Amino acid sequence: HVLRCFEDGDVTHVEGKVDPIADAETVETELMLSDLESLEKRVPALVKKGQQGDKEAKIGAAVLGQALDLLREGKPARLTEPKDAEEARVFAQAQLITAKPVLYVCNVDEGDAAAGNAHSARVFEKAAAEGAEAVVVSAAIEAEIATMPAEDRGDFLAELGLEETGLARVIRAGYKLLQLLTFFTVGPKEARAWTVHAGAKAPQAAGEIHTDFERGFIRAETIAYDDFVALGGEAGARDAGKLRQEGKEYVVHDGDVMLFRFNV
Repeated sequence: HVLRCFEDGDVTHVEGKVDPIADAETVETELMLSDLESLEKRVPALVKKGQQGDKEAKIGAAVLGQALDLLREGKPARLTEPKDAEEARVFAQAQLITAKPVLYVCNVDEGDAAAGNAHSARVFEKAAAEGAEAVVVSAAIEAEIATMPAEDRGDFLAELGLEETGLARVIRAGYKLLQLLTFFTVGPKEARAWTVHAGAKAPQAAGEIHTDFERGFIRAETIAYDDFVALGGEAGARDAGKLRQEGKEYVVHDGDVMLFRFNV
């Protein structure tokens, strides 16, 4: 949810006041009503099929029935607790809107972009209580950065007390919320970033590039990102003994620079 967290008499609010918590609750209510309407049609049909011996429908009736009860109580479907992997699978397949993780983006004035303000502080408290994520951005700053030459952006951000753009903070928070991480492949002509879920092992990461890489995985030549940058690339990392040979059980770390060896 992008929430207004700034005061500006020239930008009117439909309620006549700035209240990001109320705004978030209004949107959440609308989303819960949408899910409620959907499940009130789907659950009775699943219950009927389950009673006729359909195992998949029986699983759906149980887990989605729990979600329906929560929605009727005014609570989001993400509070549903599947009892096993099968219920978790069916619940994920239902694609309920309020089952998705939440990221609150607090849009503040330029002067509050570095530390936020009272409005954004309330949003961060709400996010912490819900297990959600929140970030502070200034849409005005982002709009200005978008039209600025890349070489000038660092100095501009530094003058505002910022280390990175709001967009970068949103991406970082999104990755954290979705439990994702990035690894890199680097060649003579290009470098590419790839995304995997946290906890993925080297063969799974290789499979993000091509299924043959995962099927015929032998090993991954791996360099930590900081070492790769500090030592000037693969050759410097190799000479410094920072290039590691990792096998099938290696758990990929955020920022790993990897070269996969495979045979099919």
